Amino acid sequence: MNLPQKILTEIATVTRDIEDNYPELQQHLDETRSTLPQGSNDNGDVNEDDLKNYLNELKAIRDKYKEEGH
Repeated sequence: MNLPQKILTEIATVTRDIEDNYPELQQHLDETRSTLPQGSNDNGDVNEDDLKNYLNELKAIRDKYKEEGH
């Protein structure tokens, strides 16, 4: 499994955790998705750094919410 694939797998895992355990945060998922470049799958506009940034944003949202005691 290459690095972008691993990042996508981790994004899916964190997203599922948010959906299952913190459904009130789902509204933020749409907001963070808007930070990813838009485009069709054929032009490959999303790079590894974009995926890492998105993953880090998801984790930060989830972790901050958990730290606040929710």
